[in-house]
Amino acid sequence: MQAFSIKPLLIAMTAAGTLGAATLSQAEDPIRIGGIYILSGSAATYGEFAQRGIDLAVEEINADGGILGRDIEMLYEDSQGKASVAIQAARKLVFSEDADALVGLDSSGVAQGMVPTMPSLQKPLIITHAATPDVTGELCNPFTYRISVNVAQNMKAAAMVAAETDATNWTTIGPDYAFGYQSWEFFGDYFKEINPDVNLMEETNFPRFGAEDFTPFIDRVMDSDAEGVLISVWGGDLVNFIRQANNRGFFDQGLELMFTVGAATEVLSALGDEMPEGVHLSTRYWYEGYDNDQNDHFVSAYMDAYDNPPSYNAQGAYSAIYAYKQAMEAAGTTDGEAVAEALSGMSMEAANGTVTFREGDNQAMVSPNWGVSGPMHPEHGIRTLTNLQIFEGESVARSIEETGCDL
Repeated sequence: MQAFSIKPLLIAMTAAGTLGAATLSQAEDPIRIGGIYILSGSAATYGEFAQRGIDLAVEEINADGGILGRDIEMLYEDSQGKASVAIQAARKLVFSEDADALVGLDSSGVAQGMVPTMPSLQKPLIITHAATPDVTGELCNPFTYRISVNVAQNMKAAAMVAAETDATNWTTIGPDYAFGYQSWEFFGDYFKEINPDVNLMEETNFPRFGAEDFTPFIDRVMDSDAEGVLISVWGGDLVNFIRQANNRGFFDQGLELMFTVGAATEVLSALGDEMPEGVHLSTRYWYEGYDNDQNDHFVSAYMDAYDNPPSYNAQGAYSAIYAYKQAMEAAGTTDGEAVAEALSGMSMEAANGTVTFREGDNQAMVSPNWGVSGPMHPEHGIRTLTNLQIFEGESVARSIEETGCDL
């Protein structure tokens, strides 16, 4: 009679039980997504509005069964508008908090510093706000995606709008870092292509980000020969700028004024009727500009939850969570490399239409919005946008060769 040992059987049963428990535990563990935004200082409202959009998406997705049968858990970190802080936050989220993916970044300077570290983290990042073209250009990598409009896209649209005005002498007021300089550079290049005779003045103005006093720059423009001004100041700085410009009579000079992120509802809500009527305002998404089911749902849900109209930053952050849902379900896993690969070339339906992450640079083909500030909205307490122009994403995007991206 052959001897039979129960020991190997017990080992096999124990191993199978352990594997089954681990699989069950993994299935029950939440999917963790780390959000890195400016949550303090003069631009903190941008982080706050992004959180609102994200939290709304997470609530909806979890109520509908989550992703791959697992709930989403959000983990937030304050970048403080500093690249070094954002990098440490990303490492903490991935290595200490077991984040499966990342979203965020408000500042172009922060994005430029953090994006090169993403391959070492082996987790995907969807940028929802920072607009420097570099992160889907010469700094691109397989783990970094952007779901919002970049500077080059928005400035091509801006140049097309500016070319319809009679102003020929143009200058700029923008923050003293990548966003301000790149906005002026791309605007000027595209404007020159349309109208070689336009004069891009050498006298430009770049106050530091977080400056409290903009009056020297306002006065300098008023004393110059400028007929048009590209203004890329944003966030709390823009609110302060508008108020100081009102006090100086800046808006009574007959200048063509183009605010590159002036139609952010964070800014419009803070200013109310202090935002002047009749100036050009841009946004990456205007909540009344899109006629589709996704936009109807998003605006209604956001208004019900927060009692104010959604900003482009809230919409981009909201859409990023749904992008992860689609990519993770397509990949069948939360593995960082697999999810990043699923995002490449992926199209999704969002509040601002069909959004595609272009293969080759991972930049979303999305639509810049430009309009003119109009009367106060009777219900929402902000300026309306008149003469709204929504530019097709592909029509204002650089070619992959032009971006310098080499994936």
